[in-house]
Amino acid sequence: MASVHAFLSHTQTSLPLRLPTPLSTEISPPPLLLSFTPLSSTRNYTRCGAIADVKATPSLDGKDGEDHKVLLGPSTEEEQRGEKVVADYDWTEEWYPLYLTQNVPHDAPLGLKVFDKQLVLFRDGNGQLQCYQDRCPHRLAKLSEGQIIDGRLECLYHGWQFEGQGKCVRIPQLPADAKIPRSACVKTYEVRDSQGVVWVWMSQNTPPNTNKLPWFENFARPGFQDVSTIHELPYDHSILLENLMDPAHIPISHDRTDWSARREDAQPLNFEVTERTDRGFAGWWWGREKDGSNSKPNFLRFEAPCVLQNNREIVDKNGEKHYFTGLFLCRPTGQGKSMLIVRFGGTKTSPLAKLFPKWYLHQNASKVFEQDMGFLSSQNETLMKEKVPTKELYLNLKSSDTWVAEYRKWMDKVGHGMPYHFGHSTISLPKEPAVVEYAPAGLIAAFSASSPTKGGIGTLHAPNLANRYFRHVIHCKGCRSVVKAFEAWKNGLSAMAIALAALAIMVSGRQWKVLLLVSASMCSAGVYVCSTAIAMNTTNFIRTHRRF
Repeated sequence: MASVHAFLSHTQTSLPLRLPTPLSTEISPPPLLLSFTPLSSTRNYTRCGAIADVKATPSLDGKDGEDHKVLLGPSTEEEQRGEKVVADYDWTEEWYPLYLTQNVPHDAPLGLKVFDKQLVLFRDGNGQLQCYQDRCPHRLAKLSEGQIIDGRLECLYHGWQFEGQGKCVRIPQLPADAKIPRSACVKTYEVRDSQGVVWVWMSQNTPPNTNKLPWFENFARPGFQDVSTIHELPYDHSILLENLMDPAHIPISHDRTDWSARREDAQPLNFEVTERTDRGFAGWWWGREKDGSNSKPNFLRFEAPCVLQNNREIVDKNGEKHYFTGLFLCRPTGQGKSMLIVRFGGTKTSPLAKLFPKWYLHQNASKVFEQDMGFLSSQNETLMKEKVPTKELYLNLKSSDTWVAEYRKWMDKVGHGMPYHFGHSTISLPKEPAVVEYAPAGLIAAFSASSPTKGGIGTLHAPNLANRYFRHVIHCKGCRSVVKAFEAWKNGLSAMAIALAALAIMVSGRQWKVLLLVSASMCSAGVYVCSTAIAMNTTNFIRTHRRF
């Protein structure tokens, strides 16, 4: 599809879609925090804001006054009776999306995280994917800072080498007749390559459950084509998922990003929850069309631990059915951080989409996430600061926030089995402080940044999640190659422009001067085009406020 919004043009006429751990405890409500404006001794007070005692102000659940007409109320019988439903859950007994298979380096290890667990992913000598704990048993150096030697992963601190199921096969410092200790091994994790994505099973105690490995039917259909991108983002994965299941913000936040979102299309939405289980929820959503029809074109499904998909089926004038999917795979990468794999595709591709190169679609997707970044980062900060369930902070509307409320209520069920969570009625705060990460090794930025695990010096290649290059380009082979190619063309054309201008000065013939100066101008224009393309791939979107 043409962009993060291209799928949306297929989903709706007027509104695009954008889409062992500590036990959690029921949070007792804080003292009532209300804002009153005294009008007279006999008049009622007015509540202002959403921070309130949940039990004392049931209007937050839409039960008093007129609020019940617009605010979401209890959605299940258990919730109506005030009962807490808890499901058996262990966050490690799940498959997590690590990376797009096509972007995994063949000649370097890749450092990744799931929650606060640090992993290293690499291809061995047979091209098979291996995943270890990112820690050398010798002195705890990161193995992702190492290198691949003859298909083995070598720690660059002392040269210890590992292969297969984490077995150490070489220690240069041992005498020739000494045996390598059995304890000189690294912890391993099971990985699977499925439908172009590398998944990791995080449990060390339970064998991998292949029945839990996600499978997406539309992606297996004949003729299905997709555009896949990957992004690191500076906010929690739960906030990311919440944002992706919120179609109501698209027309406002992404107004005219690529001609498919317009603020004048903002409207109330309809939602119908058709499924609730311990592993997620599903249902339909649709807008109120101008002609009054209430079709149900968009089907949303959230599945534990971090998979969200929006599907649409369209029957063309010839009676042929076409399938479209917006798939979001959201991996938690630590407190206040996440990594997202986005896959938009369908069995029918727009002819217009074929005119755009993939790097253009990728940079457009980056722009979309940057438009939300300020809102979502501040939301993350507020949740960590307030330390209360979202029920006490959010005003969830029936006409826009059904999926958001469903997701936070699902977190209430299973949050006790996560390292930390913010649910609708419960929270479990992180027990461990956030890890402070420093710049990876590397002295020459352009060279060391060619691998996602290697960082480097300089502004462009600094490991900073506010930087588009670090959030996306270093994780995408295609965009990384495009940026390098444009840089090479820019340097070559710059040299040619200077040489042609110098020749124009030296030659005496008028015709030759004109020809050389025209050629130099064309080279300068090429330099400008290359510079613009590089900036599109590496420069963040800056919001400018329009005056109406």
